[in-house]
Amino acid sequence: MRITLSLGSRWLRWVSLLAMAIALASPGVQAAGKKHQPKKAVAASQAKHTPTKTARAVTAKRKTATTRRSRVRAHVAAAPAVLSVGQKMGLHSASDPLDLASSVALVMDQDTHEVLLSKNDEAVLPIASITKLMTGLLISEAHLPMDTPITITQDDVDTEKHSRSRLVVGATLTRGELLHLALMASENRAAHALGRTYPGGMPMFVERMNAKAQLLGMHDTRYVEPTGLSSQNRSSARDLARLVGVAYHDPLLRELTTSPGYEVEVGSRTLQFNNTNRLVKSPAWDIGLQKTGYISEAGRCLVMQAEIAGRKLIMVFLDSAGKFSRIADAERVRSWVQRSSRLGGPTAASGFASNG
Repeated sequence: MRITLSLGSRWLRWVSLLAMAIALASPGVQAAGKKHQPKKAVAASQAKHTPTKTARAVTAKRKTATTRRSRVRAHVAAAPAVLSVGQKMGLHSASDPLDLASSVALVMDQDTHEVLLSKNDEAVLPIASITKLMTGLLISEAHLPMDTPITITQDDVDTEKHSRSRLVVGATLTRGELLHLALMASENRAAHALGRTYPGGMPMFVERMNAKAQLLGMHDTRYVEPTGLSSQNRSSARDLARLVGVAYHDPLLRELTTSPGYEVEVGSRTLQFNNTNRLVKSPAWDIGLQKTGYISEAGRCLVMQAEIAGRKLIMVFLDSAGKFSRIADAERVRSWVQRSSRLGGPTAASGFASNG
């Protein structure tokens, strides 16, 4: 009898404990337990899961920046591509064995005038900052004092393409410094200031540019200003090859166009400018003179005099599509000339792409 009572008591205790556990596990009991938690404990618990004001502000800024970037990308993607004059003329449909990205190309031996490669070489196109090669030639041949100080004015600010410049209005540099920056770094304000301060002013300078072109036999060429920002500055590959050949014989132009970099003092600051043609720093190239150019109407342009496989060559690439494509075209030509020289085969590319 005692054993039965003992077992019954134990069974009742187990049942009571089980019921208590179930009750404690129910949502109502948990909610009640939370209600009676100390305020400090609740605050600490919420702080672990609630972002601070600073974190929320950072998150909001990131979301805003992401949204803005997305809108900019969408705007760029939606904006129609600006076609170059060469593209509008259909010049890019012409093919060539080197698969050049430039719609116009001409490679010729500087000494013999033998044409090694010709592609649409008579097409007249905008030439962008290749213009500055004529600007530099006139300034050099005028024998003006290179130490004359020239101040950048509002007249030198680009109002056509709204291009940027680190030469602020009021900055004063010497004529020699401006010429260096115009030819090496393709500085537009520098080139404009050189033309503006030429004896007789800008109208006389532009007149001399066109007169010099005619004197050199550049009959497809026309200039309206000295920077190349205007798409009305136009020429052909054959005309530009003539210009490169003449400019190469000017020691000052050879030096300044192939200078890798240049520092100038502007007020209390020292500004570092670099060459727009990275090939001048390449040990694989022996460049005697060069100039790059770009506006949307002209595409990417490049003219060079370089020695390849023992031959002095003049190269002209106009209306190239792609930021680095004109450089790639020059590399293709260099590899082709070197390969032809090693194999001892003909280098002249008669039968390359026609002029149409």
